[in-house]
Amino acid sequence: MKVVETIAEMQSISARLIAEGKEIGFVPTMGYLHEGHLALMKKAKEENPVVVSSIFVNPLQFGPTEDYETYPRDFERDYALAEEAGVDYLFYPSVREMYPGKRTVEVKVTSRTNCLCGRTRIGHFDGVATVLLKLFSIIRPTRAYFGLKDAQQVAVVSGLIEDFNLPVQLRPVPTVREKDGLAKSSRNVYLTKEERNEAKELYAALLIGKGLIERGERNPETVLAAVRNHLVTSLSGSIEYVEVLSYPDLEAIRKLEGQIILAVAVRFSKARLIDNIILQV
Repeated sequence: MKVVETIAEMQSISARLIAEGKEIGFVPTMGYLHEGHLALMKKAKEENPVVVSSIFVNPLQFGPTEDYETYPRDFERDYALAEEAGVDYLFYPSVREMYPGKRTVEVKVTSRTNCLCGRTRIGHFDGVATVLLKLFSIIRPTRAYFGLKDAQQVAVVSGLIEDFNLPVQLRPVPTVREKDGLAKSSRNVYLTKEERNEAKELYAALLIGKGLIERGERNPETVLAAVRNHLVTSLSGSIEYVEVLSYPDLEAIRKLEGQIILAVAVRFSKARLIDNIILQV
């Protein structure tokens, strides 16, 4: 596996690969890799002769009170895991390399963001869209892989690709979970022992809602009340949201039908966790 630190070199490599007729699978990450990331890399390896992954902690998607400076980083560990997963090129640019000066154009996401995480993380998805537009332009992948744990991000990326006619295929991959159901996340390391034990209840609450829907419940408020009640009685953390929306449009619905997302977010002492289930009703 080759580490590439400059945009010019990465563009040169991509141009050569494309000229050789090779398809590129791309997995963007912010590092501190876990099994969820590795599942994306392995899926990319199955579907593409060449896999490129990036490690870049993007400052544009962190708010002023969020954990950019303390976000976990361990490049040596990430290198070993990415290599084992079959990554061919690891794009590892600095902030100065990606954002060398004042930007003259800004990317603003205008829909699919006034709910879920986007409601409180103002500007977050603008930062996500900006860095992905740059990464897609630099790497020119055939397919890009994203985990459905952050289903709102997947919805935003889908819109980005469609709106800008980007020649990349979006490949959403199911959430990878611990044995007790907790979604894998780089931020799980911030949980105390007690919080870690409680964190499994996010998925348990979602399963309660899923069960109601599968048994025929079509009133969103009934499902939301059941999910929220389980979280309130099972967690010490504060509930940030419990929502059910259409997917991927992420619009409010009065009746549960079509493809929907049931999603929750809980804030613990040093970690904010999200989880969701996507259902076809």
